[in-house]
Amino acid sequence: MEEKELLYEGKAKKVFRTEDPEILIVDYKDDATAFNGLKKGTIKGKGAINNRMTNYLMKLLEEKGVPTHLVEEIDDRKTAVKKVQIVPLEVIIRNKAAGSFSKRLGIPEGTELKCSTLEFSYKDDDLGDPLINSYMARAIGAATQEDIDTITEYAFKVNEVLKEFFKEIGIELIDFKLEFGKTTDGTIVLADEISPDTCRYWDIKTGAHLDKDTFRRDLGNPEGAYQEVFARMGFDAE
Repeated sequence: MEEKELLYEGKAKKVFRTEDPEILIVDYKDDATAFNGLKKGTIKGKGAINNRMTNYLMKLLEEKGVPTHLVEEIDDRKTAVKKVQIVPLEVIIRNKAAGSFSKRLGIPEGTELKCSTLEFSYKDDDLGDPLINSYMARAIGAATQEDIDTITEYAFKVNEVLKEFFKEIGIELIDFKLEFGKTTDGTIVLADEISPDTCRYWDIKTGAHLDKDTFRRDLGNPEGAYQEVFARMGFDAE
């Protein structure tokens, strides 16, 4: 599988066309951004960690019944994926209060929620990815009710699987963002990535942040945080 034309370059990844119109290549970058691109920097080795971690977790989720866009890992930074039309909704699952949720509702970070929550944000950087509900998503044509029902079912399944997986390696899954897409036949699959860029990971014993908040909040040593999660998953973080 060879990359041809560059189709898109985002904050964290490049996407290339291949000889197969149904397959794309994603190339993960070390670039780091926060606050919708207002803060920019680099986390050395992040691209390779996020690529390999995402692929590992997507394979795990496939085994548990969640379809994904994964085709095959090409090398440390590049992966072949199914071409999908992204559903313009960011899907956020929260298990504990943190980040914007705590700010909006005045709930201290780390507060245990009575149940896991699901939020939708409309994917639009210019608007700041505003929160919307399922009625609004249907009204603007972002998704159908069937899409929303399927995405909701998969998102909570992802939470169930990942919470247990990370618990076993001493990490608490606080919250995370997912994106879904539709293949050419209309099948909804999990897309984008699952990594310290898109998840909040806290050490179960110490509460230490092992995710992008180390960069976002200037907590120090983001490279070490990413490598720690990677190593606990059984990868060589060198």
